[in-house]
Amino acid sequence: MTDASALPGRPRGAVGSGPATARAVNVLAPNPSAMTLDGTNTWILAEPDSDLAVVIDPGPLDEGHLRAVVDTAEKAGRRIALTLLTHGHADHAEGAGRFAELTGTRVRALDPALRLGDEGLAAGDVITTGGLELRVVPTPGHTSDSLSFHLPADRAVLTGDTVLGRGTTMVAHPDGRLGDYLDSLRRLRSLTVDDGVHTVLPGHGPVLEDAQGAVEFYLAHRAHRLAQVETAVENGHRGAADVVAHVYADVDRSLWPAAELSVRAQLEYLGEHGLI
Repeated sequence: MTDASALPGRPRGAVGSGPATARAVNVLAPNPSAMTLDGTNTWILAEPDSDLAVVIDPGPLDEGHLRAVVDTAEKAGRRIALTLLTHGHADHAEGAGRFAELTGTRVRALDPALRLGDEGLAAGDVITTGGLELRVVPTPGHTSDSLSFHLPADRAVLTGDTVLGRGTTMVAHPDGRLGDYLDSLRRLRSLTVDDGVHTVLPGHGPVLEDAQGAVEFYLAHRAHRLAQVETAVENGHRGAADVVAHVYADVDRSLWPAAELSVRAQLEYLGEHGLI
């Protein structure tokens, strides 16, 4: 068995519901799959002495899970006052409307189609609920509407699907773009270097104790895959499906459809930069 401390980002261990930092509690959704890993992490955030909480990514439309999130907050003596979305994929956002009904909260997101209420989210926004401070960090690339949330008091960042607790994420072409994604990773790296962020609270998988190591691994992985795709094209593998079969031959075939989206994004990026 591999020592977790030797893995990229130093994953904390088993994924499950419970406290992750002084201000963050996870409620794991029962939707495990090859794409969602152990399931969606729904995060409840609150100042230790506050009776108000913020929820990030209510998750799928699963009544049991949504009620479990509410119950977890209430058992801690807190009322959920605001719901935020990292992006619009169903495993993160499908339950938001029902969750808003259960909690009476607004739903804030970058994409206006996902909002419930007048307020959205934008780069530089600072959310203060019950004394909690969250800073909105735009991290497009996985999707065009992807956001992360910087939690300065815990030196943590909630990354949605931009950085996962295990493995790597896809660039969901054509909505997601590789150039945007690389810029987002660099933005997250600056949080680790300039703002002291050391913990990643991801949308799937375990908490990562080494945020900088995780981001550096992602950047190196993307550079490696891009070089592989460029070489594959030079060797005559032209279509995205053909490139996937060549470059991702060692990857579980159930992940090939997602890999093909990333390859399409890589081919587009290489073309835009005159590399193929």
